[in-house]
Amino acid sequence: MKQNNIPSSSALRASAGRVVRMLAARGETLATAESCTGGLIAKTVTDIAGSSVVFSGACVTYTNEVKMNLLGVDPAIIERESEVSATCAGAMASGVRERLHTTYALSTTGYAGPTGGTEKDPVGTVYIALSTKAGTHRERFSAPNGASRTEVRRAAAMRALELLENALQT
Repeated sequence: MKQNNIPSSSALRASAGRVVRMLAARGETLATAESCTGGLIAKTVTDIAGSSVVFSGACVTYTNEVKMNLLGVDPAIIERESEVSATCAGAMASGVRERLHTTYALSTTGYAGPTGGTEKDPVGTVYIALSTKAGTHRERFSAPNGASRTEVRRAAAMRALELLENALQT
């Protein structure tokens, strides 16, 4: 980790390597649905040699239309809670897991900045979800204040991989 709690690229890669090894050892699979991270989780996982055994695919669902049409996110969720919400992140993760028939799925949706955000969810807020057959865990993540767009995305990707890594250790 860097001084400001933003993970380095090498720390992110190390986390992805651990996830790939654990998934392979268990014979399980992963997919991602990413909005604000723009495919960074998928890129980091597929940078790991042997990831093709466990990584089924990814959807970068940057617009609401793609979230709804590709992942099956209910338009009422976006209308009621917004595309940047725990409920939307959960629907994204569940949707990609079901469509790609994987054991696990990760999703991210948020405000990477430097513009955007709301009073409730300022720039640096990312909702992350982990979907499994047992259910979907959702959480609100806040990048350190003043983090750049790149740092927000890297920190959110790292947190998503940590959620999966923790689930795989239980």
